[in-house]
Amino acid sequence: MKAMFRSLGLFNYRVWFIGALISNIGGWMQSTAQDWVVLTELTHNDATAMGVTMALQFGPPLVLVSVTGWVADHFDRRKLLMCTQSALGLLAITVGILLLTHVMTLPMMWLFAGLFGVANAFDSPARQAFVSDVVSRENAANAVALNSASFNTARLIGPAVGGVMIVLVGSGWMFLINAATFLAMLVALSIMRLNELEPRVKATDATRLADGFRYVARRKDLLVLFVMVFLIGAFGMNFPIFASTMALEFGMKADGYGALSSLLAIGSLAGALMAARRDRARMRVVIFATGGFGIASLVSSLMPVYWMYGVVVIFVGFSTVSMLTTANGYVQTTTDAQLRGRVLALYMAVIMGSTPVGAPIVGWVATAFGPRTAIQLGAAAGLIACAIGATWIITSGRLHRSETHRFALSIDETRPIQVVQPKIPEEFSDPLAQTTPIKLPSDELDTRGVAPRADGSAG
Repeated sequence: MKAMFRSLGLFNYRVWFIGALISNIGGWMQSTAQDWVVLTELTHNDATAMGVTMALQFGPPLVLVSVTGWVADHFDRRKLLMCTQSALGLLAITVGILLLTHVMTLPMMWLFAGLFGVANAFDSPARQAFVSDVVSRENAANAVALNSASFNTARLIGPAVGGVMIVLVGSGWMFLINAATFLAMLVALSIMRLNELEPRVKATDATRLADGFRYVARRKDLLVLFVMVFLIGAFGMNFPIFASTMALEFGMKADGYGALSSLLAIGSLAGALMAARRDRARMRVVIFATGGFGIASLVSSLMPVYWMYGVVVIFVGFSTVSMLTTANGYVQTTTDAQLRGRVLALYMAVIMGSTPVGAPIVGWVATAFGPRTAIQLGAAAGLIACAIGATWIITSGRLHRSETHRFALSIDETRPIQVVQPKIPEEFSDPLAQTTPIKLPSDELDTRGVAPRADGSAG
């Protein structure tokens, strides 16, 4: 238990965790309100319109990935986050006022979805990379997992409270409440002890914008990881579409939709807490979790009644966060520190940028063929992602037959990753040192290839 929460022993991480928890609760209340407004107030149960809204909100991280990653590497991330959080708060206030005055229209909501996306495009890579500024490298995987726990605790509370509040006072107030919760994050960033932040590796002009792309291109493990995350993000993680349309199919209102989001968060929180126990992130967990996501999603699409669907959604949430938290931690802990902001920007662009590709398609499928078919499309994406990861494990030579157990197999994740760094102009570097080996922390495996600590969930 102590190992699970070890990062909370640091003052800076503790205030960051609390601020993020409060802010994320407001964020989930707003997200629930936005989805419900588009689906039931600005349209007549049009899931395609919701898909377009999601595409506009998550498209900017993909379009702006080079700029946002460069900004995260070159500027003070704490000050950058204070700017992005303030911008998001002002946008929330504006949308809330427009809804309360009954001026909001669907095109206007699409415009604000795009503006939220631009602000988040700069906020996300800076926020992800800032974790490495708050804690040491050996605690990075634990801190990422606890971030996920904070996020999913908020996901457990926010949608449930938001759904009830929408019924009682209306959706506009959810945006105003969310704007107020941004103050918690701003206070947390303001009171951090600057002398306790981890020293940053200063990026130089010699490391160009394209170096993040080149770095990932030289890492086959990251390429496979990004493809898997893209498939899940594009077709599987359209939970607002799935939950809202299924709630309507079962005859539920906004509170029923909020309850489904909270049930999803129960599994997500469990996955995040299990992840916090891991000493580091492992690729095998990403593969197992994507397969679990595909199976759980397929089963959920077959559930005949609301409560049974809600129970299975818990397992969908568990597998989703197991996959995402492990993938995030893997990127954080195996990436060159000087390029971490750009690589994380690419990672966030894959997750958030995949939504503009998949959400309109999933929304159209839900409108034309029903929400169950749309969920099955996401399940297929999860199973394909699992197959891609398993193929890489086999072809990379990491899967071996056990020498002591006839039918047991082992997965070797202790092999060092050799990365050829992008060539740097001579005036900025020593021409004799152009390659940097990155060795993953070793962990002893038993004869079945299972780490001493159980590895059945995300890390």
